[in-house]
Amino acid sequence: MSDKLDFLRTVKPFDLLPEDVLAEVAAGLQEVQHPREGVIYFQDETKLRGLDILVEGEYETFFYDSQQNRRVVEYSRRGDCYGGVSLLLNRKKSLRTVVAKKNTRVYFLHRREFLALCQGYEGFFHFFTARYGQRMLNEEYAHFVRPLTHAGQSYLASDQLFSRRIETLELRPMVLCAAYTPIHEVARRMAEARTSCYFITNADVDGHIIGYVTDITLRDKVVAGLADARLPVETIMDAPVVSISSRAFVYEAILLMFRTKTRYLLVETDGEYVGFLSRNKLLTDDQAQSPFIFIQSVKQAQAVPELKRRWEQVPEMVYQLLNRGVKPEIVNQVITTVSDTIALKLIEGAIAELGPPPARFVYMVLGSEGRKEQTLLTDQDNAIIYEDKANEQRELVRAYFLKFAEMVSDQLNAIGFSYCEGGFMAKNPKWTHSLSHWKRNYVEWMTEANPEAGMQFAASFDCRYIYGDAEIMDELHAFLDAELQKPRERFFHYMAVNALQYEPPLTFFRNIRTFAVGSQQVFNLKRTMSPIVDLVRMYALKHRIFATNTGERLEALRAAGVFTEREAQELLQSYYYLMGVRLKKQAAQIISDNVAPDNYLDPKTLTKVEQVTLKEIFKVISDFQLKIKVGFTKSLG
Repeated sequence: MSDKLDFLRTVKPFDLLPEDVLAEVAAGLQEVQHPREGVIYFQDETKLRGLDILVEGEYETFFYDSQQNRRVVEYSRRGDCYGGVSLLLNRKKSLRTVVAKKNTRVYFLHRREFLALCQGYEGFFHFFTARYGQRMLNEEYAHFVRPLTHAGQSYLASDQLFSRRIETLELRPMVLCAAYTPIHEVARRMAEARTSCYFITNADVDGHIIGYVTDITLRDKVVAGLADARLPVETIMDAPVVSISSRAFVYEAILLMFRTKTRYLLVETDGEYVGFLSRNKLLTDDQAQSPFIFIQSVKQAQAVPELKRRWEQVPEMVYQLLNRGVKPEIVNQVITTVSDTIALKLIEGAIAELGPPPARFVYMVLGSEGRKEQTLLTDQDNAIIYEDKANEQRELVRAYFLKFAEMVSDQLNAIGFSYCEGGFMAKNPKWTHSLSHWKRNYVEWMTEANPEAGMQFAASFDCRYIYGDAEIMDELHAFLDAELQKPRERFFHYMAVNALQYEPPLTFFRNIRTFAVGSQQVFNLKRTMSPIVDLVRMYALKHRIFATNTGERLEALRAAGVFTEREAQELLQSYYYLMGVRLKKQAAQIISDNVAPDNYLDPKTLTKVEQVTLKEIFKVISDFQLKIKVGFTKSLG
């Protein structure tokens, strides 16, 4: 016992204990030997029986992240203790994974005695709590120790939200009045009907709905604006009306409301309006908890720091939705809507600061954002098209939009949408131009027909309007439609070459081809998905389909008879399977590993079933690449 007692006198915090207590502790210690190296405790799993005091050998302690990488690796040696913080502050479960090295010897103190010492001797107790506090100053250590918030659970939408169609909901009946009805009469009817929304029809016989009036309209335009209540209601109505099919899903209705900034949606069946939906009603229904309440909070955010905090919450929401079995294409739509909402807040803020734009314009997003296929590893791809102006105004207009673009882009970067390394963003003067200049760009890219021009055209073709005058985008599409009908064999050849640039990572013997990144053998998920995006874009170009989303393009190509039902489904399922794997992996990196997300995946982290599924997907992609090779590159050899 004297050896144990002599040893304990040198160990912190046992050296703080009275001699008689120390002697009693020494008498109760048990000696434990670890003759072979091995894991003895697993983080957050192993329930500790007591405190280990190292006498000989070494403990290696660390956290495993989701990819089984060892993080915050440390070593405990003679005189060090392990388990005190876990017993006191982690429900007796080991905070870290512990590997005992070969021939390690420890003294074991049962947790009853350890906790009794903590209660009886304040200095002894504070040694462990102070050590914990010091360790928590290390950001990486704190990330793995800090329990994950349960806020993500509030993002768990009920299964009904993603499987229920609008036709199963109880719709609100429409109340209508003609455009020439006096404002005060509409207000009286609204009060009588106890409704907050009245739809306005034109004066013609067909009674076509052209707008609507709400309580908010009356407050803002009549009361606050001191409008004459005897004027026709068409002078203050909100327009245009937005409608949706009764066959659409509930989540689609909510996302459409956010994108179009409308609080009411008309519902149609077979071309007839059958009622309307209120955003407030949908968002307060039990079925509509989750991402949509979150999007509402983004919409209400007041400044860049608050928007940044909201964007940082998105990975947890994504992870929860995917774990619940929500389809990746729906999760993509949720990410896109959050991203669009943030961009719209910044655009409106920039206009408020700079003053009204000196010309009509369109702010559009490109690339994956334009396709509504953003992941959690995203940069900003955007551009501005403004209307052509007379020579004397041209420089003034350009200066405004370059300043506007810089302001929006810098704030996006501050929030977490990093600058595009390739420069595909409105802040770059090359991507903010007049409509006539944009038309020349497209013609130049199609005429030059080289790989670089093909890449620029591809990014620009995946463009989506999010703010401004939609007629400018319509005019651009009409121009492209005409240009694509001209002989463009050389252009399509180079676009096809670009689509064939990345091959699925499948070896001749049907194994997954990998390369080394750190200690892992991985493949690149983004590059694996690129051939699907590229080949679907190729056929969309050939058939002048201006939908931007890969799934929407596939559906349009199937409807046009370009792809069979089976071909479209194979590509669609392959693409969104890979998207789901990619999103979940990125979310786990951010939430669990506290590292920036990437697109690399180690096949060994997948189950056998998942590996087999991937190989089948790679085969599907290879077959479709062969179709492009035969259809688009043979003519130019």
